[in-house]
Amino acid sequence: MKISGVDIRPGNIIEYEGGLWKAVKIQHTQPGKGGAYMQVELKNLIDGRKNNVRFRSAETVEKVRLDTREYQFLFADGDMLTFMDKESFEQIELPSDMLGDAAAFLQDGMDVMLELYEEKPISVQLPDHVEAEIVEADAVVKGQTASSSYKPAILDNGVRVMVPPHISAGTRIVVDVYAQEYVKKAD
Repeated sequence: MKISGVDIRPGNIIEYEGGLWKAVKIQHTQPGKGGAYMQVELKNLIDGRKNNVRFRSAETVEKVRLDTREYQFLFADGDMLTFMDKESFEQIELPSDMLGDAAAFLQDGMDVMLELYEEKPISVQLPDHVEAEIVEADAVVKGQTASSSYKPAILDNGVRVMVPPHISAGTRIVVDVYAQEYVKKAD
């Protein structure tokens, strides 16, 4: 589907210079002289390269439609992650670097969404929020009672997050997977 260069939005997958690119950030600019354009930060879905491109309103790009399928995470074997299609029970192995920092939050049996282009997986979406247990948390510094004072803590998966002072080791919390931030105490 062809769209105008100024209609690109974050999250759109486009075909550009023979590759698949995801729009990460956009900025619409209307200079005093000349036509308006869209400054787009693109990330290559195959090799992870980034590129900044200006698209004018007269330019068109091909917006790509991806198939999404629900898979279940089974196990990790070194740098390879094994997922199972929840409908056909077919297993697929993917490199852990396809998930980036979010790979640390994978848990056995977790449901994820795989985005496929021409039946080839190009990205894995984890749930936005995941429960994790704190294994180590710094002690609260006396007198540090400002509402915005957070302390560092280490989760059971090795990820370091900032948590409120009342959270201690052994507490289960909800973490935002992509921002790697504390959301709330788990129920």
